[in-house]
Amino acid sequence: MTNINLDKVLLQKILHYGDIGIHVINNQRKTIIYNEVMADLEGLSIKQVMDKDILEIFPGLNENTSTLIKVLHDGESILNTTQSYFNFKGKKITTINSTIPIYDEGNIIAALEIANNITHIKDLSDQVIDLQNELSTSKSSNKYKNTLFKRYNFNDIIGEDPTMSLAKKIAKKASYSTSSVLIYGDTGTGKELLAQSIHYGGKRSHKPFIAQNCAAIPETLLEGILFGTEKGGFTGAVEREGIFEQANSGTLMLDEINSMSLPLQAKILRVLQEGYIRRVGGTKDIPIDVRIIATTNEEPYISINKGTLRKDLFFRLNVIYIQIPPLMERKRDILVLTDHFINKFNHELGKKIKNVSEDVIHSFMQYSWPGNVRELGNVIEGAMNIVGNEDSVLKQEDFISSIYIMQDRPLKNAMIHQNKLKSLPDILESMEKKIILDALNNNKHNISRTAEELGIKRQTLQHKLKKYNV
Repeated sequence: MTNINLDKVLLQKILHYGDIGIHVINNQRKTIIYNEVMADLEGLSIKQVMDKDILEIFPGLNENTSTLIKVLHDGESILNTTQSYFNFKGKKITTINSTIPIYDEGNIIAALEIANNITHIKDLSDQVIDLQNELSTSKSSNKYKNTLFKRYNFNDIIGEDPTMSLAKKIAKKASYSTSSVLIYGDTGTGKELLAQSIHYGGKRSHKPFIAQNCAAIPETLLEGILFGTEKGGFTGAVEREGIFEQANSGTLMLDEINSMSLPLQAKILRVLQEGYIRRVGGTKDIPIDVRIIATTNEEPYISINKGTLRKDLFFRLNVIYIQIPPLMERKRDILVLTDHFINKFNHELGKKIKNVSEDVIHSFMQYSWPGNVRELGNVIEGAMNIVGNEDSVLKQEDFISSIYIMQDRPLKNAMIHQNKLKSLPDILESMEKKIILDALNNNKHNISRTAEELGIKRQTLQHKLKKYNV
């Protein structure tokens, strides 16, 4: 088989067995590629669609409403549009679609549409918004006056290190203000805990506090979650308040603001400057009084230089700046936090642990703690599930689920021993293995979440785990 034929076969396999829907029509509007994922999305069979005029298959469309035909005629891509519709089996589907023209020697010969099924995410986001509405309503009406809502305050921030004390001091002063706050800290350092403490320690404490992770929701859905939707805003949209309206007079925490798309950051900037929002699909300006607390897990100027954070939004948010130090930079707090978590899990698990052994403390002090305080809590909770009910000290053997912690050193210290490795590939593999192990521990060995944190596919991660015998 020639290389050209092999490439063609591989391309066909990728198109038909990938995890996104693909539909391609030629310049006669007939379907030339239609994969299984797209067929499943639209409730059709491949045989029903192939070699047919698209308007014959979808009589509800016309030359103006079909994105494939429009791109075929205009030659301009239509990117990242949200579509909600009932497929041929009567199932409501929500997808994010991109449609692009295919050129050959300057002429448009086909149009390609790819569809990413986000129905489940859309349903979950709608449920989140509805639940937040219900909670907001129930709080104001005291419908559930006996319900306990978890709130953090400054007493929940554990730490004696001067750097942490400084962050806490700035946060306390910020609680008396209504200015925007930007919090920078690594994953697991306690950014939301600090944000809640600022809100519940200030003059808006009796008003709503809503947190939204900007990395967890696709951009096209996130805009509707933030600003709300008007009926007809996009196909299938209903009239619904967004979290800006739900947080009115209170505080909105935008977590991982550097993960938000730049166009959406521009809309956030406009809200901060002008004090009103407009729902998706709406024409009415709605006045808003919301305090923004934004967080980022990357140093802001690095994000600006990478182009993931708008400089003007940074300056607008950075009225009060708080940096939470990583755990490895405040070693003295490891002992304090260890005692705190032991007491916490003694109560929750019915144990009677008093402390940890000296060799465990030594390992704790040498470990890099990429997951920070959250990781330390998880490690101690895991050990306390294993330790016997009669034991009073946590020993190394109790940390069997996190055994590599006992052998780990901070990544920068590992570089000292590079001269023992044979080659550059050996060095890189050693570093990669350590990063993967850290991410696994940070995500409690959940493969999907670990792959997402590392920015690689699940299958790639599984291959690397097998490679390193993890």
